[in-house]
Amino acid sequence: LRPPTVIGQFHTLFFGSVRMFFLGVLGFAVYGNEALHFSCDPDKREVNLFCYNQFRPITPQVFWALQLVIVLVPGAFFHLYAACKSIKQEDILQKSFYTGFYVFSVFLRIILEAVAFWLQIQLFGFKVNAIYMCDVGALEKKFNITRCMVPEHFEKTIFLIAMYTFTVITVVLCVAEIFEISCRRLGVLKTQ
Repeated sequence: LRPPTVIGQFHTLFFGSVRMFFLGVLGFAVYGNEALHFSCDPDKREVNLFCYNQFRPITPQVFWALQLVIVLVPGAFFHLYAACKSIKQEDILQKSFYTGFYVFSVFLRIILEAVAFWLQIQLFGFKVNAIYMCDVGALEKKFNITRCMVPEHFEKTIFLIAMYTFTVITVVLCVAEIFEISCRRLGVLKTQ
């Protein structure tokens, strides 16, 4: 069962293909070796690991993979329900209950994307700086703050902006899909 609207179908293609490809291939290229190349002064393994864990409480790839999975859940529930009830695609836009359930799943996607957007800002900000000042007071008593070099900070900043852009595009597509469904239900647009 595919989404009942053109925008929903485009969203599935965009979300499923482009975003996952971008995250899987380019995300690994940009973030895959970050922990290995993260170095602090003094350049000791335990200091580097301690500061890296402080710098990245969760790696961006893990965060974005969780975001993708969580945002897919409402649509998956709807499609599972539709498959179990043998709902035809054309019935989704014609029967109020199915339309409401589908719109609710799209609205839930918008909320989950907004929460993920906010969390991404809290965790990663909008820019990755070349230097990270790490508080190592709990690790060594000689000094409290040490400088750490963040590898490929410019590429990471570009990737962050791209992931924010994907989230915004996804939200816009979801809002447009709700608008398209509303127009079809009101008879402004003809059903396919």
